[in-house]
Amino acid sequence: MGSGEEDTGGGGGGAVRGAVLKALVVVGGVLLLRRLRRSTTRWDHARAVADALSGEKFSREQARKDPDNYFNLRMLTCPATEMVDGSRVLYFEQAFWRTPEKPFRQRFYMVKPCPKEMKCDVELSSYAIRDAEEYKNFCDRPKDQRPQPEEVIADIAERLTTIHLSQCGRGKRCLYEGSTPPEGFPNNWQSGASYCTSDLSIHKNGEVHIWDKGFNDEGNQVWGTKAGPYEFKPAPKSKYDDMFSPLNFSAPLSLEKKLDKAYVIDDQ
Repeated sequence: MGSGEEDTGGGGGGAVRGAVLKALVVVGGVLLLRRLRRSTTRWDHARAVADALSGEKFSREQARKDPDNYFNLRMLTCPATEMVDGSRVLYFEQAFWRTPEKPFRQRFYMVKPCPKEMKCDVELSSYAIRDAEEYKNFCDRPKDQRPQPEEVIADIAERLTTIHLSQCGRGKRCLYEGSTPPEGFPNNWQSGASYCTSDLSIHKNGEVHIWDKGFNDEGNQVWGTKAGPYEFKPAPKSKYDDMFSPLNFSAPLSLEKKLDKAYVIDDQ
């Protein structure tokens, strides 16, 4: 009898513990569900895109696999200032990895949420820089040696392109993707182009894929790679904000001859 009573008491205690555990699981599940259901704000998307674009990335792997169509380029982006409405302004430059101090393309990116009436998440616009020479290697310099925020705002020149980005659907490798409108934007940098288009995608592993193309009045592509987008991948950590560094890769031969058709260089 005594042992039976002990078993009954133990069973009751176990039942209580089981009920408590079940309650905790239910409460935890409700809290998790609420957290998952919490909507991401429009500005959360804009911040995510700005953060993903920032840093030093290279197209080294593409250049190794397909040197006829791709160069090993360095893409460097960092925060420059923030507008009154919360839009983030990033400085962006591209250079050949062997000569990072000589960027051939410099831009300001402005990142903000898409207008509410549009079916997209983030609006990414590129702008020319009034005095691009003053901004070379902006991200590599100490902050007190860079143009200051008020100077940055004053140096934002004409808008060049706008890409509307949306979150990628389930099962895709990307986080955000988007393009310029099909008609593109006016462009007369070189090779007889009259307009250009851009496609951009941001991936979960930190990659940024960019496909810039120029077309003439007849709709024929006259600059930009035809094989597909440039795939910029984060490089190993280095002294640059503990982020990335150039990699030891030999540049393709006949660089100048190939450059005109494979990639456009401009000084805007």
